[in-house]
Amino acid sequence: MLAPVCEADLSNEGFPYGSVQETLIDGIPVTMFRISYVGDLGWEIYTRMEHGLRLWDTLWDAGQAHGVVPVGIGVYAVTGRIEKGYRLMGAELESEYDPVEAGLARPKVKSADFLGKEAYLAAREGDPAAQLCTLSMQSHASADGIDRFPTGGNEPILTIDGARIVDAKGRVSRVTTAGAAPSLGQYLLMGYLPPEHAVEGTELRVMYMNELFPVRVERVGSRPLFDPDDARMKA
Repeated sequence: MLAPVCEADLSNEGFPYGSVQETLIDGIPVTMFRISYVGDLGWEIYTRMEHGLRLWDTLWDAGQAHGVVPVGIGVYAVTGRIEKGYRLMGAELESEYDPVEAGLARPKVKSADFLGKEAYLAAREGDPAAQLCTLSMQSHASADGIDRFPTGGNEPILTIDGARIVDAKGRVSRVTTAGAAPSLGQYLLMGYLPPEHAVEGTELRVMYMNELFPVRVERVGSRPLFDPDDARMKA
């Protein structure tokens, strides 16, 4: 879609994943960042505000032969993101949980000092009191026969018997994000669970509108359910 209107070489060799280039699209100066918060091959494209409408029209016209459709922030913020298990600031990433519990610890730590390094190194040395998990809803049916869809943000995650789940630091497990995963045909939720519950295949319950709905732990940690090896966005 982009190649006919963009002056940059969009091949893997010419524009590797994670790189940034200044280029032109239909003569419009843009900054292109090859990255994906929705887990598929693509670019974030930046330009000056006065070029915005023309850039949109150019991309819209270029995409007609490919069946392009405009999608809103719901894909970027929820559906595409949750399929990849990406964390969101203000939802999964906030001051109550550390990066290790969020599944963001990496094999190496840079030698240079940085804000929070001491706390991060300490967290790496200990056992996490909770781990961020991806869960799937097993049924949406409410008692009155109406399907319900949790929106994420505070719904309690409970044991199969309906008991509260509290970790060693006194934090109650709750849903941080919830939404459809159309590529997987599932409805997914994210939330922190203590180790005894953070086990793939564990059956739990989510309270929504004062009813309990069955959910299952599908993934513990950051490995996504959709395209787990990131082959698509690095194709």
